Amino acid sequence: MNLRTRITLLTLLILSLSLLIIGASVYALLQRYLYQTLRAELRDAVSQVVNQNDIPFPTGNSAELLNKVLPPSVYGEVDILIPDRPTPESFVNNYEVIPVPSRSLGGQRMLLTPNDYATLLQKGEVWTTAQLPQADGQPQRLLVYGVLVRGKNAPLNLRDTWLAILVAKPLRPIEMTLAELSRVFLFVSILVLTLVGVLTYVLVGKTLEPLEAIAHKAEEVSFKGWTRLPVPDTNDEVAAVARALNRMLDRLEHAFQAQSRFLADASHELRTPITAILGHVGYLLRRTPVTETQRESLDTIRREGERMTKLVTDLLDLAGSEGGWRFDIRPVELRELLEEIAAEYGRTFDGQITVTAPEDEVWVEADDQRLHQVFANLVANAIKAGARRVELRVLLPGDRVVVQVSDDGPGIPPEHLPHLFERFYRVDKARDRAAGGSGLGLAIVKAIVEALGGEVWVESEVGRGTTFSVSLRRVTARPPHQR
Repeated sequence: MNLRTRITLLTLLILSLSLLIIGASVYALLQRYLYQTLRAELRDAVSQVVNQNDIPFPTGNSAELLNKVLPPSVYGEVDILIPDRPTPESFVNNYEVIPVPSRSLGGQRMLLTPNDYATLLQKGEVWTTAQLPQADGQPQRLLVYGVLVRGKNAPLNLRDTWLAILVAKPLRPIEMTLAELSRVFLFVSILVLTLVGVLTYVLVGKTLEPLEAIAHKAEEVSFKGWTRLPVPDTNDEVAAVARALNRMLDRLEHAFQAQSRFLADASHELRTPITAILGHVGYLLRRTPVTETQRESLDTIRREGERMTKLVTDLLDLAGSEGGWRFDIRPVELRELLEEIAAEYGRTFDGQITVTAPEDEVWVEADDQRLHQVFANLVANAIKAGARRVELRVLLPGDRVVVQVSDDGPGIPPEHLPHLFERFYRVDKARDRAAGGSGLGLAIVKAIVEALGGEVWVESEVGRGTTFSVSLRRVTARPPHQR
């Protein structure tokens, strides 16, 4: 996941949490306001009934009073609680409840629970919800407020009777308002998140374009030499990063150039005396009589001189890679190149070298001399490792070409694999020195392949052999002027 996507997702996450908190707060505040308004309206309705000078005892006049005093939108009911063998342990179960509903209830009554009546008798008032049956079978939820008063003008035998004045309003308008708020807020939130996500993605992309250009140029440094990164014409952090990277590249370039000059100068200076030493040793061995002991010493000097010559040559190659090789890039046919290497090493190799490649020609963009050096080095390493069979395979994954150099040698322990392409690194120092290796061959292979825009890696298993893979750019067809 790139930085652009991460910033966009983080922005959307923060905005989503903010919208969630805002939505929950607005919902809670509106819900509280609506319920407080409804409660105040019900209290006022009860007060209008209670403040009447005379609340008639349970007759039809009670219902007429409710119809006269209460607004049409408020349901009303008077419940008469007549004591029947009251005991200290219970109230509701020992009171007979006789409802006197108002005309607004349409012949129905509010269905309070025994616990609601118990609270009313204990505290003198109660807030609760009740169900009002409807013709369609779906009961309507009501918010009910009830108070307990003494009925006036009651018969002597009913002086202990209580009147429960109940008023109620439907909760459906509040529930519909809150549901509509939720739907509108959800729709607006999705719309806002979509717009913010798109705008954030576009704006972050515009902001990061200079960084992407810097990253692209930085990649080119690996293949095209010491180019400089573009510095945006701004005074922001991106321009500061570009200037800092350019200063770092300047210092690195000077350091590498100094190192390359040292390697080149030292190699040139060493080549002259080594050539002179080998020339005199060869002359002594051919033209002068020497004893057997002297001959052994001269042979040792010649072998070490030849090893020094190879080391100096490898150092010159490395100096050339750091100073920037000049390649003669042109299409190269791989089968022909690999068969040439197989024939070259097969003359002195007791084992078997095979080439496996598609029947059709496979072309890559490379320098044929340098590419020959790469695969020849890998084949030579396999032979030095003690392999009896070496196979050169050509694979075609997509628009790339992968050449594998596999052997059946002893393999390389896993702890050595990350260091194989380092300079002067040897898996078996004693064997490599005896074979004349300098420890620079694979470093040169990697430098050449990367300079050609390719990649090289190694896979190995102890006792099963080793495979070096080289990935290169593929040319789909040979240019007409080379046919």
